[in-house]
Amino acid sequence: MSTKTYILVCGGPNCKTARQSGVYEALAQEVAAQAAQQTTQVVRTGCFGLCERGPIVKMLPDETLYTNVQVSDAREIVSEHALKGRPIERLAYVPPESQRELLRDDQAKTYQKQYRLVLRNCGVMDPRNIDEYIARMGYEALARVLTEWTPDQVIEELKTSGLRGRGGAGFPTWLKWKFTQDAPGDEKYVVCNADEGDPGAYMDRSTVEGDPHSILEAMTIAGYTTGASQGVVYIRAEYPLAIEHLRVAIGQARERGLLGKNILGSGFDFDIEIRLGAGAFVCGEETALLASIMGQRGMPIPRPPFPAVSGLWHKPTVINNVETFANIPVILLRGGDAFAKIGTRKSPGTKVFALTGKINNSGLIEVPMGTTLREIIYDIGGGIRGGKAFKAVQTGGPSGGVITADFLDTPIDYEHLQELGSIMGSGGMIVMDEDDCMVDVARFYQEFCVDESCGKCAPCRIGTRTLLNLLEKICSGRGEATDLEKIQEVGQAMQKAALCGLGQSAPNPVLSTVKFFEEEYRAHIEESRCPAGVCKDLITYTIDPEKCIGCTLCARRCPVNTIEGERQKPHRIIQENCIKCGECLVACKFGAVSRR
Repeated sequence: MSTKTYILVCGGPNCKTARQSGVYEALAQEVAAQAAQQTTQVVRTGCFGLCERGPIVKMLPDETLYTNVQVSDAREIVSEHALKGRPIERLAYVPPESQRELLRDDQAKTYQKQYRLVLRNCGVMDPRNIDEYIARMGYEALARVLTEWTPDQVIEELKTSGLRGRGGAGFPTWLKWKFTQDAPGDEKYVVCNADEGDPGAYMDRSTVEGDPHSILEAMTIAGYTTGASQGVVYIRAEYPLAIEHLRVAIGQARERGLLGKNILGSGFDFDIEIRLGAGAFVCGEETALLASIMGQRGMPIPRPPFPAVSGLWHKPTVINNVETFANIPVILLRGGDAFAKIGTRKSPGTKVFALTGKINNSGLIEVPMGTTLREIIYDIGGGIRGGKAFKAVQTGGPSGGVITADFLDTPIDYEHLQELGSIMGSGGMIVMDEDDCMVDVARFYQEFCVDESCGKCAPCRIGTRTLLNLLEKICSGRGEATDLEKIQEVGQAMQKAALCGLGQSAPNPVLSTVKFFEEEYRAHIEESRCPAGVCKDLITYTIDPEKCIGCTLCARRCPVNTIEGERQKPHRIIQENCIKCGECLVACKFGAVSRR
């Protein structure tokens, strides 16, 4: 009997929208047209991680990975690979540094240094099919807990594992659950924070899209352990695919008796509902999130009391983010000891990152804690795009800081990142190269924080605006030497006095760029010069009359007609009208246009 071939098609948003792919539909049609239904099955999965190279198709059982697949490739994939077993070399994934050779995805460097726990089911099963999740030991942890374990045993296993909250703070998960378990009251809640809002971050979204049942299973286990009977997934409305997959999964779990009354005949009742957020970054903070669920404006409140004692509807509530919950079934099935052996002593397990920016292999990755930045950027990420020089990497989004080339061999965990003035955050990781201006990077993140501040406390409301004003002043060439001192004073005051994590961490990108790139700030202030050539107010485009042959290409490309000169004679730029767009530099074929 021949082995059945499975064609796995990435169903993540990037692959679904890349060049309006339609690859899944085309492959399904070809399987039908070539009468291959008995030997071949097409499955839409969650994210594979290689988002830069979508649409992605993976062939099983030989695990060949195809990238940049087009609708026109569907016939050949089915006829040659699925039916005849002949891999298609031109479509096979090849790392940027490799020569052209056929590779299976488990042989590629991009995957060699990864360890998939949270993403274990993403890209290998249909997230809309509960049977496929069950076939991969789904809901087995829940069944064991309900029939064999006491709530205290669950907490002890989590304590043994050393799992820390993956939302950014790194608080011990077992302790948070224990606080809720011990809190008095017959009515308790379990809340999943799926409201990631960092620029460039999409770890939780992809996990929910590719493996929604793991979140439901973990929340139900949390309910049993803490004594809660109701769960809520708080997810931003901008994630329609994740919301759809959650709704389907909840419906299927209820049909199978895995949610609702008397789960698996254990006498335990637990159900889950979805609440949509409007996209406010501050609602990632626990108390602001709870306020939003209750129909109030999403604004933090002072703590204590903590949500574990007085949370949703003022009842004891355990809150974890998507990635934290996704680890729970793995820990309870494999054992806390096995989990604790992965990563580092203080930060066990793995971490999912959205690796983006000036990197060859941007996408979703999962690595053991303690993996170095060099391994992530060069071995997994394939190095800097276009052969440019690495400049810095931003971790933790608008709440984090930049890390320079001097610290590329730093192990990634909570403690080491904090020592460098950054944070783990939820897992955003943006790589920057020599063409990025660090003052402008700080300005971008501070502008984001100004927009997202709820305005409740003065240190955040006034502090973020003050920092942004100073950065805009420096970027425009109006900076003064005392501005760097003001940035330090305001930033440090915010870290000490702001009400919530947003305000306390908002100065991080500014303070870290000043710390590591002070000379770049001083070039803006003292020389009215942007070394990276990014800040428009500090850029001047000129034409060298000795090199200009009067071809008129630059004049024709200029959107504001600010280049004058006759054909075959040197041209010049009217500086007062120049909008600094750089089109003249791109158009010139003779090196006559320069930027300084």
